[in-house]
Amino acid sequence: MQKYSRLLGIVGKPNVGKSTFFSAATLAPAEIANYPFTTIKPNRGVGYVRAPCVCREFGVKDTPVNSICLEGVRLIPIEMIDCAGLVPGAWQGRGLGNQFLDEIRKADVLLHVVDASGGTDAEGRPCRPGEHDPIEDVKFLEKEITMWMANILKRDWPKIARTVDAEAKDLLSMLEERLSGLAIKRVHIFEAIKMTGLNPEKPMSWSEEDFINFVDSLRRISKPMLIVANKIDAPKAEENLERLKQLDYPVIPCCAEAELALRRAAEKNLIEYRPGDCNFRIINRDKLSESQVRALEAIREKILFKFGSTGVQDAINTAYFKLLKMIVVYPVENIEHLTDHQGRVLPDAYLVPYGTTAREFAYLIHSEIGESFIYAIEARERKRLGENYVLKDGDVISIVSAKKRT
Repeated sequence: MQKYSRLLGIVGKPNVGKSTFFSAATLAPAEIANYPFTTIKPNRGVGYVRAPCVCREFGVKDTPVNSICLEGVRLIPIEMIDCAGLVPGAWQGRGLGNQFLDEIRKADVLLHVVDASGGTDAEGRPCRPGEHDPIEDVKFLEKEITMWMANILKRDWPKIARTVDAEAKDLLSMLEERLSGLAIKRVHIFEAIKMTGLNPEKPMSWSEEDFINFVDSLRRISKPMLIVANKIDAPKAEENLERLKQLDYPVIPCCAEAELALRRAAEKNLIEYRPGDCNFRIINRDKLSESQVRALEAIREKILFKFGSTGVQDAINTAYFKLLKMIVVYPVENIEHLTDHQGRVLPDAYLVPYGTTAREFAYLIHSEIGESFIYAIEARERKRLGENYVLKDGDVISIVSAKKRT
């Protein structure tokens, strides 16, 4: 796992399919059951971001090391955490809520899994499809995370505000230090202050409403969120999907159960299926019962053909490429053969933030390479690149340093 990779948090109320989503994405044995608080301790696992591999473009047979290549599709590992179900009042400790919220403190992006059918009430108890409004679940989660963050900051807020007012200290620096444990960066704080129009030099003049608005903006910026409209094949789900799309979040229609079934079938070599594919191929029909074949065909007709995929891989990709603005870069040592020092072809695919420079990338690989960076070479045009060259998605580069070349 890349030490600079981002952490994806799966959140939502109980019984909406979060653990099924997590298991489908990671094939980890998360406990799944049809009752609230099945997940007491958070599940951590490895999922994958899907991207076109450059091996096809360069006409080479790659030998991946830190990732997987399936017929020209590169699957790059990322860390995921499945937070236990949250209920209204979680930020005040209800249902062990503070403990659960604390588990996602370092998450860089959130997937909010909702029951698009409206078939679970506010507490996560089953009800008739359409009886509950999933939009209320989105509003509830926004409030829970905002108030949880506000409570953390409130402990030191009076002291911070007085210090900034009286001693002309930098509010951004003080907040950055206080909120570092929540994976909140200085740029997030700056954007939140800019968004709310508050005076960072006079925080004592902020009202309680100003303070909450600031924290809410900080939540949106530092913990970008995507809505996973799960159980999309259930009654009322498509109708609610259109309503969810009116909210200020990306929304992905999803059937986590279908993805889990496909991945398990693929794992047993019953079907040919890659995560995120729009179709599959049965390869061992004689090992499937008629009911299993019918179930697979129902997934094909009602999910894959209708929505383009099960939504699980789409949600992960959207989180990393759209919300976190990550790109994929391939470092090699030998630019002619696209190999590392052991002769492995395109061994590594790294996820890095858009805007990363060649020298910054060198530091991410190893501090010594960054410190002794001389230049980089881009594989397509064989151009020499300076330290401030901004990497592009799909770049294949060799870094030349005084220490070593990679």
